[in-house]
Amino acid sequence: MSAPSTGTLLSASGLSKTFPGLKALDNVGLQVSSGEIVAVVGHNGSGKSTLVKILAGVYEPDPGAQVEIRDASGQVLQGQAARSRLHFIHQDLGLVETLNAVENLGIGREHGWRSLLPARAAAERRRAEQLIARFGARFDVLAPISRLSPAERAILAIARALDGWDGPDNVLVLDEPTTAFRESEVKRLFEAIRRVAKSGAGIVFISHRLDEVLGLADRVVALRDGRIVADEPAGQLNHDQIVELIAGHAIAEVEHSAQTAGDPVLEVSGLRGGTIRDLDLSLRAGEILGVSGVLGSGREELSGLLFGAIRRDGGTVTLSRRPLSPGDMSAAIEGGMGFVPADRRRMGAVIDMNVRENLTLPFMRPLRRRFGRLDGHAERAETHRWTRTVGLRPPDPERPLRLLSGGNQQKVVLAKWLRTEPRVLLLDEPSQGVDVGAKATIYELIVGAREAGTGVLICSSETKELVSLCDRVLVLQQGRLACELPRDSLSEERLVREELGLGINNGRPSVGQANSKESEID
Repeated sequence: MSAPSTGTLLSASGLSKTFPGLKALDNVGLQVSSGEIVAVVGHNGSGKSTLVKILAGVYEPDPGAQVEIRDASGQVLQGQAARSRLHFIHQDLGLVETLNAVENLGIGREHGWRSLLPARAAAERRRAEQLIARFGARFDVLAPISRLSPAERAILAIARALDGWDGPDNVLVLDEPTTAFRESEVKRLFEAIRRVAKSGAGIVFISHRLDEVLGLADRVVALRDGRIVADEPAGQLNHDQIVELIAGHAIAEVEHSAQTAGDPVLEVSGLRGGTIRDLDLSLRAGEILGVSGVLGSGREELSGLLFGAIRRDGGTVTLSRRPLSPGDMSAAIEGGMGFVPADRRRMGAVIDMNVRENLTLPFMRPLRRRFGRLDGHAERAETHRWTRTVGLRPPDPERPLRLLSGGNQQKVVLAKWLRTEPRVLLLDEPSQGVDVGAKATIYELIVGAREAGTGVLICSSETKELVSLCDRVLVLQQGRLACELPRDSLSEERLVREELGLGINNGRPSVGQANSKESEID
């Protein structure tokens, strides 16, 4: 936990925000003191992001709102002096993807004509490398942001927010900063956050990962339907109590039922591309196969390689006994493959289209009539059926996807593939950035697809998710298969040890690869 608070830095009261047909925030207040870490929790659509955007000046609140920023002496700051004390990491990170890390770190800073000198450019590169090294990260700071992984982009955004503070009495607001992080990366980030709080800053931490909230925060503020339902010391709450505050009721655990898998629907041999090197695997109908590994293991590239979103350098991918050409996403879709990527906004949806258009886009054939005419009535009926199935909030098919919360966007992306009745469903971080209620719904949909005979492959950084859902898990290290664990050997501790090369076989496969005869675990 952080040091005891010594004075109020941020005081907000009467915060409300009304959109057409929706009151996103209703009379919310928030206080943050020097040295204090305040967690804000709530389901997707509860008002968390709206609160952040009001504080950041992105949204204008309804009349009656009051926000005060104070310095360490208690003086209320105005104008630019107040704005300079608030620092934000938003869910979309606010990075310019066509620029590199050095250029993104320099946005908003004054450089003058000296920035044109070669020596200055070299110094800026070294400075960028030092900033990201504070989080234990190393990557090419001259590469465009679009080439970085989600975790690397998040690390860069946080480094930029912490850069150049003119005093300790600042407020740092982090909106889902650990979405793409592994446990070891989270630990480094939290160490940095605690150091910042100990220096006298105030921290607002928004996260769906409740274990992180309990391990980091001094106080927990819970939002539900735009209102505060609790503001309690973190030490007085446990995981289940926070879940009930968020959802309004207890959430049932996923039950893994035994099911006999069918014939192979996806067979991969000698796969090469990105970090992946000579990977073999097989996925059967009615099976959930998990893929685990630390950042850089190849886990985050595998689904894209199989679907064709990332072009493979070698190997074969066979879908229902038909080989897929490298990079041929159309053939993958025609063959019955669906793909939910980790970055749903950039790769999983057309964010400016509405819910109806996104839901029906991959499979229009059943909705067309003579001469290719789209049957609007059939399309609307299909959309309403799926919005009910996934519990979309609000259940408005005409709402632009960009106006939905992250969890509801993910429900739409998953639903658009489930309605195609896929033979193979590739899921990359399926519950990333969603609340406990949306996560439960997504898990139910995944299990339902398995029971319907779909072969499901889940690449995930959440060990608990893999243990809950999977029939077996492949662990990758440096692009190669390090270990395969059957259902009866799965545990979070075992997965973490194998990911780090500390398993009982010291990184050698402990079970036969998915398309070979199984051997006993040592």
